[in-house]
Amino acid sequence: MYKVHCLNNISQKGLDCFTSDYEIVDSIDDANVILVRSANMHEMELPATVKCVARAGAGVNNIPLDALAEKGVAVFNTPGANANAVKELVLAGLLLSCRDIIGGTNWVRENAEDENIGKDAEKAKKAFAGGEILGKTLGVIGLGAIGRLVVQSAEALGMTCVGYDPFLNAEKAATISEKLEFTEDLNELLSKSDFVTIHVPATADTTGMINAEAISNMKDGAVFLNFSRDKLVNEADMAEALESGKVGKYVTDFANPTVVKMKNAIVIPHLGASTAEAEDNCAKMAAEEVMAYLERGEKIHCVNM
Repeated sequence: MYKVHCLNNISQKGLDCFTSDYEIVDSIDDANVILVRSANMHEMELPATVKCVARAGAGVNNIPLDALAEKGVAVFNTPGANANAVKELVLAGLLLSCRDIIGGTNWVRENAEDENIGKDAEKAKKAFAGGEILGKTLGVIGLGAIGRLVVQSAEALGMTCVGYDPFLNAEKAATISEKLEFTEDLNELLSKSDFVTIHVPATADTTGMINAEAISNMKDGAVFLNFSRDKLVNEADMAEALESGKVGKYVTDFANPTVVKMKNAIVIPHLGASTAEAEDNCAKMAAEEVMAYLERGEKIHCVNM
């Protein structure tokens, strides 16, 4: 009997995937499997009984991969399981950035006691007018599980997409969409795009990649969307670009004391993968990976061994 301990709340639909050979336990003592979402494991001392850790999500920054590898503990993630949820929030971010929906709804709430609100709204709404995404160009940095879905959905909404991914070539990018314009030059993507969305992992190479130099290549007034990791953007440079108007809006899913004070920033409280469907999908995939490893030695989406 394998003992499974959850460091965070894990979808019951995922836990139900485990067979009778697995027991969900409240104590980490003697656990063989750890399931985790956002809990920081870097300072944790795991019992020697732990054989594997499964992250119900794609990012693994909260897990000490090398240290666990040295102990022979396999770590798995669930890439793509929450991709649709993030894609849908990116689409919402696009619309929020070009239509002042937030400003308009705030006005309505602030004037809730106005008996003539319908009539007065007709006069007030011009302050919240915006533009449309139809016919605009969206630059997609990173064409993995999320990026490719963003391309396909944005094209379906009438946008033109330019894609960049150092791990793909034009031939592979064409399998995402025949209409996708692929470039191997990030600056070319930035210069062509009315909106830019980034979907790459946070590594030593990508941290701070959107800095003053990169921003200087963007169209004046372009919108930048970040639903990947806050570390990808140099926040001081972004704040300056927003203040000057070089960047029209910054839509980010990562709240911190710096970004919430930025001019023209739309800050969302990390809702990217926060849907019931995404949590179910991630948990199911994590359970299946654990069973495949413990029962058959298969390392599906293993990230450290």
